[in-house]
Amino acid sequence: MIVTCVHVNVKPENVQDFIEAMRENHRGSVQEPGNMRFDVLQQADDPCRFMIYEAFESEEAVAKHKETAHYLRWRDAVKDFMAGDRYGVKYNIIEPAERSKW
Repeated sequence: MIVTCVHVNVKPENVQDFIEAMRENHRGSVQEPGNMRFDVLQQADDPCRFMIYEAFESEEAVAKHKETAHYLRWRDAVKDFMAGDRYGVKYNIIEPAERSKW
């Protein structure tokens, strides 16, 4: 399983637009084969900062995600909303170790 936390800093004037674009991307992402979680989080003490928690079954599923129409629309729509480059950090899962718990 592949888990990536994507960190995004959004310009204050674009926060609502970013949220709407994320909602569309979320709706498409959770329907993809190989997607196990796709959570969109807004930082409590800084509404311009977001984290996207993505869990996919495999690197192949991650690669296919980045080719989907909803992801490509999102990528293009939000590029000017960001106050800096987004970045992803990959994690290894310790617990729950059993796939059925996901």
